[in-house]
Amino acid sequence: MKFRLERDVIADAVAWTARTLPTRPSMPMLAGLLIEATDQQLMLSSFDFEVSGRVLVNADVMEPGRVLVSGRLLADISRLLPAAPVTISVEGSRVEVTCGRSSFTLPTLPVDDYPSLPDMPGSSGTVPGSVFAHAVAQVAIAAGRDDTLPTLTGVRVEILDNTITLAATDRYRLAVREFPWTPANTSLDVQALVPARTLADTAKSLAGCDEVHLALAASGASDGLMGFEGDGRRTTTRLLDGEFPKYRALLPSESATTATVDTAALVEAVKRVSLVAERNTPVRLMFADGEVELRAGTGDEAQANESLECSVDGAAIEIAFNPQYLQDGLSALDDATTHLSFTTATRPAVLTGGSQASSPSYRYLLMPVRLSS
Repeated sequence: MKFRLERDVIADAVAWTARTLPTRPSMPMLAGLLIEATDQQLMLSSFDFEVSGRVLVNADVMEPGRVLVSGRLLADISRLLPAAPVTISVEGSRVEVTCGRSSFTLPTLPVDDYPSLPDMPGSSGTVPGSVFAHAVAQVAIAAGRDDTLPTLTGVRVEILDNTITLAATDRYRLAVREFPWTPANTSLDVQALVPARTLADTAKSLAGCDEVHLALAASGASDGLMGFEGDGRRTTTRLLDGEFPKYRALLPSESATTATVDTAALVEAVKRVSLVAERNTPVRLMFADGEVELRAGTGDEAQANESLECSVDGAAIEIAFNPQYLQDGLSALDDATTHLSFTTATRPAVLTGGSQASSPSYRYLLMPVRLSS
């Protein structure tokens, strides 16, 4: 096998494919990146029996063939090559990488033992890459990171007709985002639980695509696979088993107090005030008389106070939140103003964009921290 292509092309393709390689592969061959050269086209693949990645790029193929080589090593080499065409060839059990006056020789892995990549389900529809990436980023922040509760480490994907709903929760907060898409079948009604880390990484990597094809079998979770494809790049991932919480019942249907505040100002105020908040110490917010007062620290500890103007409708309320969870939600809103809805100081608050308060496409529900006094 022998082929040539530009440094930036091979570096980008290898980096994208190698991003899903396992840190501690169960078998040595799973640390490999499969390279297949045919008909002036190069296909690079990775697979660890859970997540697969594949990218197609054009190349000047002199000799077709296939080889398996250490993916992370090839990614590191490709990233640091000089700005010149790269030639990769196979001689026996070695791969030679040449770029300008730089050359590397790498051992190959047994390509015949490499598992076949799973087939991608038929395309269910398309969505602009930027819309998909933004929606996933807004929701994935609320997904759990405790692998002993695998169901909460996923993002619930619900597809109904021309609307996709994403939801994630770690028990302390819940993020829900709805957005339109173009389905291949307008009567589609499927659900799936996708690993949040894989979904977030894939969506981010496909953000620049005009269209991202989403592929989910009509049988949904029972099929066990969801695929994403755009601009010659394809990823499939195994779905998570288990029952996702009935999150819609957690969203309050009414509120006793609402407030609207400048998002950027509130983010900066929370950052400043939380500087004195010790580990697991909340930030208190008092909404009353056209302002919100933020406080952190008590007793002999360092203390901080700051007030911001805001509009308040309803009874005054004092409520406390984990400052990092609050910042995550405010940053994800992507709106000039934030609309906060409260029932009581011990019940969850809901954050939405101020410009979409009446019909929000994104809702961030945050559990308060109980106040000791």
